[in-house]
Amino acid sequence: MKVVKFGGSSLASGTQLKKVLAIIENDPTRRIVVVSAPGKRNSEDTKVTDQLIAFAQAIINDEDYGQVYTSILNRYQEIADELGLQSDVMTMIKKHFQKLLATSFRSPELLEDAFKASGEDNHAKLIAAYFTESGLKARYVNPKEAGIYVTSQPGNASILPESYNYLYRLREFEEVLIIPGFFGYNEREEIITFSRGGSDITGAIVANGVKADLYENFTDVDAIYAANPNHISNPEKIHHLTYSEMRELSYSGFSVFHDEALQPAFNASIPVHVKNTNRPDGEGTLITRTRPKNKRILSGIASSSGFVSIHITKYLMNRELGFIRKLAQIFEELSLSIEHIPSGVDDMTIVLRRAQLTPGKQAALLYRLQNELKADDVHMEANLCLIMLVGEGMVSSVGTTARAAQALADAGVNLIMINQGSSEISIMFGIEEDQEATAVKVIYDAFFQDEDSNSF
Repeated sequence: MKVVKFGGSSLASGTQLKKVLAIIENDPTRRIVVVSAPGKRNSEDTKVTDQLIAFAQAIINDEDYGQVYTSILNRYQEIADELGLQSDVMTMIKKHFQKLLATSFRSPELLEDAFKASGEDNHAKLIAAYFTESGLKARYVNPKEAGIYVTSQPGNASILPESYNYLYRLREFEEVLIIPGFFGYNEREEIITFSRGGSDITGAIVANGVKADLYENFTDVDAIYAANPNHISNPEKIHHLTYSEMRELSYSGFSVFHDEALQPAFNASIPVHVKNTNRPDGEGTLITRTRPKNKRILSGIASSSGFVSIHITKYLMNRELGFIRKLAQIFEELSLSIEHIPSGVDDMTIVLRRAQLTPGKQAALLYRLQNELKADDVHMEANLCLIMLVGEGMVSSVGTTARAAQALADAGVNLIMINQGSSEISIMFGIEEDQEATAVKVIYDAFFQDEDSNSF
């Protein structure tokens, strides 16, 4: 049995849905389909999820929502018309929104989650109707019926372990099941969404729950690339990655997956295959626990901006009992999440995401670090970009850091910090944000340009 997930661009129009139907019909083992809300049809278009957020915010702020509401309904109607649907699915969609508008929510966050989730939910109903009218036995399954129960954290839900027992029962259905991604239900049966990109999370959860043989994730690219195409012209395709490599790359900026999206599939050792809806016969990228060795030292280079670093210096820091505990407590009490902690004997650098720091939190953090830790110096550097070099080939190779650092030095890119993970499959460089594109290009050239392009 295969669980198949389609992204928003794959489901953006009737034309795309016809391709999706052909993909499902072509392989009878594709039994469960997890779907996103309609995505962009072109670069000027707007995702339905973004429209739904605007819809919810208008209601929360007591503003007129007529225009955005009409636009959302028109989007579904256009898809239904393009497919020539005869069912009453549009009536169902309109009733869905009428019910939402009449519902009293306990908080603005719960209201927004319910509206955001309706993008996937309504699209799943439409897709199930289309499949059925096309002669394929299909069935819409709401996440509550499937048994997807989650924690009560609007916009950042986590799956509850007991859900996996419920999900296994989906194997008993004879029809092709269409499940909306992105959300589940809490103990009060309120809709709670995963973080943005959560349909990937749903797909991996379902694949784990039904013990799928393969989780196929269809998107709009032929494969995962070794570097961002915005920085590198025609970068190499990666045809095989390990779970660990993919985790490092997605955390560090690869936009194919949210950095936590595939963890449920990884936990169950289910292979993940990234494929292109527009070219489904292509090789794509297979992600497994292990992979065959190749000549490449690196599998990929990822970059992500939006970080700050806080440098703390204190003489004999290494001998002070409880220093790390006191530091961590300050961050916890300010509800700040730490990303990385490179350290020396008398100094330490804390890396965190800039978006967490309001002016008030920033001032409080620097003050507390200076005074409660009795530090000799505390200062912050903003506009930090992290460059991540990832590859299991580094474990058995010598000189990777030197080679990358030399490429950066030759290009005049200043290194703010270096950190290597204990697994030895990743090296992180911290640089200034305005040098991101240059840094990615020179590292890519140093490791990929002159080597065999067919290594993957």
